Amino acid sequence: MKQVTIYTDGACSGNPGPGGWGAILIYKDTRLELSGYEAHTTNNRMELLAPIQALSRLKEPCEVCVYSDSAYLVNAFRQHWLENWVRRNWVKSDKKPVENQDLWKEILGYTQKHRIQWIKVKGHADNPLNNRCDELATGEIKRHRLENR
Repeated sequence: MKQVTIYTDGACSGNPGPGGWGAILIYKDTRLELSGYEAHTTNNRMELLAPIQALSRLKEPCEVCVYSDSAYLVNAFRQHWLENWVRRNWVKSDKKPVENQDLWKEILGYTQKHRIQWIKVKGHADNPLNNRCDELATGEIKRHRLENR
């Protein structure tokens, strides 16, 4: 299997509000930067959309390391929240429905295709690739703000 590294980040101006996401895919010496925008969203949705968009670019099953500063994303896998939500038919332990089910289900589809390791990084710190993803995400928000003046 090909080994791919993905860095992701999401951002929102207000929560909810305009949002952006950024991702960097790395395979061997090739690096691809991706970003996108949604006019009305939440930070958590952008944190989930970034890896979805990156994983959607993979054309065959891969071993993937996904680096994210989102505890929401990483802990859902590392602390087995997602397994529990699925087992309880998308209801959290507090009996409330899981938010962003559409995006979680999409991510689950990618976990069936790829071997994914979810790695938490400290946000806005000394990780240049995480910082670049943040620049991509916030840059989308700024760009759309300027276009809509």
